[in-house]
Amino acid sequence: MPIATPEKYAEMLDTAKAGAYAFPAINVSSSQTLNAALAGFAEAGSDGIIQVSTGGADYLSGPTVKNMVSGSLAFAAYAAEVAQSYPVNIALHTDHCPKDKLDGFVRPLLDLSVERVKGGQAPLFQSHMWDGSAVPLEENLSIAAELLEKCIAAKIILEIEVGVVGGEEDGVEAEINDKLYSTPEDAIATARALGHGEQGYYMTALTFGNVHGVYKPGNVKLRPSVLRDAQAAVVQEFGLEEGAKPFHLVFHGGSGSSAEEIAEALDYGVVKMNVDTDTQYAFTRPIAGHMLGNYDGVLKIDGEVGNKKTYDPRAWGKAGEAGMAARVVEACEHLRSAGRTI
Repeated sequence: MPIATPEKYAEMLDTAKAGAYAFPAINVSSSQTLNAALAGFAEAGSDGIIQVSTGGADYLSGPTVKNMVSGSLAFAAYAAEVAQSYPVNIALHTDHCPKDKLDGFVRPLLDLSVERVKGGQAPLFQSHMWDGSAVPLEENLSIAAELLEKCIAAKIILEIEVGVVGGEEDGVEAEINDKLYSTPEDAIATARALGHGEQGYYMTALTFGNVHGVYKPGNVKLRPSVLRDAQAAVVQEFGLEEGAKPFHLVFHGGSGSSAEEIAEALDYGVVKMNVDTDTQYAFTRPIAGHMLGNYDGVLKIDGEVGNKKTYDPRAWGKAGEAGMAARVVEACEHLRSAGRTI
């Protein structure tokens, strides 16, 4: 199918919230990892989200070029072409963008999409993330309000982060402490600044103990009830229908989370869960196995010629893609999106 239209993407997210499931948002940094994500979603029969971080966009432009905008444009163009061969809806997203990278990443991409929409074309991306977790909440929401206005003009959904995700991603590191838990007051301030849907469509990454990186089960202290309390606080503050879930929530830093914690978060309105660390390993592990299992073929040992069939990048690349695709299927199953396409 073609890349999801803005209307289709909003329908995907609304349907997920109503059905208590979420879409894996798979980080990619190459055509190989993009193809692996597409194959995984297709195998799972799940619509999905594929995203690039600032570092991933840099890398996609060429390791010696390091231009986040050109890398993002290349990613969007390639994805738009190859996604047509898969029977699922795919949305494109840009991941964590801190304040110091807005002018070199999200803002120029938004400007390009605004011009495309004015010309009758689709936006380049279906959603962008502004990560204001490192600035005071008032400033975070002020910048979010400015970006939301431009996102509406570009027919793009804004994602924001309220609270702090611990650990490290793309060189941004946060301590693991009480700041990892958003408060009901944070949620109310967010709804007051951005609305609860009536001012424009956005997603909110409230934090409930999330940590980026690799952790064994039990090492990450998640409290999904934070999400329940945040939704309830906004309902009460603004007189919304009892039991409503005003926020479309995003789950960051899910590595090491238990199935029970994930399921509880879905019940409270999570519609998108970022998956990066696990799929990186799932891609790399089969490649390492291929190299070690074909050691004398991939290397020209003692003056020999090696074996072209084993060092051909397509040989080990296919192994990596298959491993990552299998992990995407697993993510779809965990998030209850397997078998769901609209």
